[in-house]
Amino acid sequence: MSGTDQPAGPAATAPYRFAEQHTPPPALRASEVAQTTFEHVYEVDPRLMQEHVLQQVFPNWDTLRIMRSRHDHLAWMHRHFAETVVTGSQILAEVEAEAAGPPNPQVSGPEAGPIDGPEAR
Repeated sequence: MSGTDQPAGPAATAPYRFAEQHTPPPALRASEVAQTTFEHVYEVDPRLMQEHVLQQVFPNWDTLRIMRSRHDHLAWMHRHFAETVVTGSQILAEVEAEAAGPPNPQVSGPEAGPIDGPEAR
């Protein structure tokens, strides 16, 4: 690895300081339930998970390592276990369609046409 390929962060010879390594930057609220600390790192607000999920403290560099490798991990999982990859938008469309219920035959939609027109013959 050349000097320009080195990941951001302290050098291997930098002194280890627990507070420096285990204290992420101040969190910015991304939504009611999510926050972001590092750029492109979104996480569930830890206050919402304290009751059911034991919160772990781990170094900032490990958070960044996990985030940098997430696409490689997902690609590996797809290669080994997925027959089909379904997007989130496909799942949401199915959920919304189920919530809407079966189509009402009394309501004319864009696919409906005139009964007595030339198309009906």
